[in-house]
Amino acid sequence: MSDTSAFSRMHEAVNSGDLELVEKTIDEVVDPGLVFHAPVPTGVSGVQALKQVWRVLLTAFPDLRVEIEDVVTQGDKAVYRNTVTGTHLGEYRGLAPTGRSVRYAEMFIVRLAGGRIAEIWGVVDVLAQLRQLGAVDV
Repeated sequence: MSDTSAFSRMHEAVNSGDLELVEKTIDEVVDPGLVFHAPVPTGVSGVQALKQVWRVLLTAFPDLRVEIEDVVTQGDKAVYRNTVTGTHLGEYRGLAPTGRSVRYAEMFIVRLAGGRIAEIWGVVDVLAQLRQLGAVDV
């Protein structure tokens, strides 16, 4: 079974809402050569992309909470099924703050190496998120 303590530390930091703590924790638990398989900001990769994702999310949703619903581990990988909630209080994807609450699902596969997060694959229900913010009409 995988040692998921690196991801657990990351999860705790994210739920603190403290961006400085999140970035410090990323430096401590994420391999500097992180391979990040998810839509990320243009022009950045790896650790910097992960930090940018959390910068954007915690600015837009300062009360963001990630609740882990399921964890499945095998070998050096762990799969996390999460529910994310937050209130849209900052700019997000060009959308001014709406004050609306969001609740959406995400799933991540994390590969660990040497006790650190080395690779991440992510799927986030951005459509549900944008629908709840009133940004799309589907």
